[in-house]
Amino acid sequence: MAKIPVNRYQQPHINPQQPAAGIRTKKYALDTKQYINLALREWIRREWIWFLIPVGVIVGNVVLNVTGAYPNWWIYLVAVLGAVGFGLFRAMQFTATTQVEQNKAMFQKFVYEIDSRQILMKINQTEGGIIKWDMVKSASKEKDAYLLNLGKYQYLYLPFSIFNSDHDLKMLDTILKRKELLK
Repeated sequence: MAKIPVNRYQQPHINPQQPAAGIRTKKYALDTKQYINLALREWIRREWIWFLIPVGVIVGNVVLNVTGAYPNWWIYLVAVLGAVGFGLFRAMQFTATTQVEQNKAMFQKFVYEIDSRQILMKINQTEGGIIKWDMVKSASKEKDAYLLNLGKYQYLYLPFSIFNSDHDLKMLDTILKRKELLK
């Protein structure tokens, strides 16, 4: 058989029917309730310090009440209602995010093909998108899923149930550790 000269700078032709070497998951769509829970959890983790303002107001009011300088009760109510109201406002924002047309792609069903170069998200054989590993800001392994953080309130949530085998889970774990996303 004769050798065919190959340009070493040219990418080899990849047959689209041939699966890539790596991990291929089952179809999965992120549930809107799961997204809201993830976003609220991240918001609390990032901005918990702002809840110290109502606590400080309450403590200051307790001092004023004990010393008799300014006895009142309404500041307790305003501080608590303000904190609860702001929390509900953020929850409504995250709920509205799931309804916006440009965010509908986050909640479509995808098959994920993961290797050491990229994460390929496929809707079908011809449609999909690529996420390079440098777009992933952080990753965490939770009790039932991998959570890849792509930016402010943007996630790839990969439950263990969508992987075909334990080998795929171990392989993703290895990839994340090599990319220094998972400690």
